[in-house]
Amino acid sequence: MALVGRPNVGKSTLLNTLIGEKLSIVTPRAQTTRERVLGIYTVEDAQIVFVDTPGLLEPRYLLQESMLEQALLALRESDLALLLLDPTDPEETFPAAPALDALRRRRDLLVAINKIDLAAPETLDRLAAWARELFGVEPFRVSAASGQGTGELRDALVARLPASPLLYPPDEIAVQPVRFFVAELVRETIFEDYHAEVPYATVVRVEEFHEAEDPILIRANIFVERESQKAILIGERGAGIKRLGQRAREKIEAFVGARVYLELWVKSMPRWRKQPGALRLLGYAVPREQRGSGGGRSSRGGERARS
Repeated sequence: MALVGRPNVGKSTLLNTLIGEKLSIVTPRAQTTRERVLGIYTVEDAQIVFVDTPGLLEPRYLLQESMLEQALLALRESDLALLLLDPTDPEETFPAAPALDALRRRRDLLVAINKIDLAAPETLDRLAAWARELFGVEPFRVSAASGQGTGELRDALVARLPASPLLYPPDEIAVQPVRFFVAELVRETIFEDYHAEVPYATVVRVEEFHEAEDPILIRANIFVERESQKAILIGERGAGIKRLGQRAREKIEAFVGARVYLELWVKSMPRWRKQPGALRLLGYAVPREQRGSGGGRSSRGGERARS
């Protein structure tokens, strides 16, 4: 089941609430989610595989094109789709074409208005009327942050599931490997601790993950686009990267339930968000029309922090 909507409508928070575990990173900043995140909710007679997707936006550079393609792919491949709307910015809450057209063609679409605790009743009613007119369905009203209305929404999703054997063992809640979530937790901490463009110019790649050791040994590279961004991340005398490493390590330890030794390197890779080769190197899906174009540029030497 694909969770879709514009950036910052609360898709990741809703995923975490619906499955009862934190899988998707959550920050107040828009466009935090870059890749599809699969979360699994299983009860006695049903299993929902939720797909948290990047926000539906009009892309300005290649990474955003990749993000949009991932969201549209999830929409095409899913049995059900849930469009999440944000009443705190109702003029900008509906996706633009082609996503809006794809959503309107779906007969299995559900719509939910999130953040109902932050909007006036008349605003919610107006947005619900727009949703009925556009999609022909009555939207659910939920607060992903508080959990209000999410139980009713989850029951409605279960009732609409197609008949199928379980796709995953009942005790699994995630599909991606642990190292994916390690990289995401480091990136979440960067979004929390740094401002302006730095978090958006940052990508984290886990190079080593030795789970058999005690503590678990993790080495990761943090790539930025410019040397000035690298200097901001590292901070004066390494204070910034040390603080980042400590906070990220605490999150990772809570996630894996074990002690962790985290080593971070900061490196620059110029214009990685706009280079097909760099995106491929960093593990992102490259939009189809860009797959034959040039390679990525090599990264420049890094600075290290241990935590």
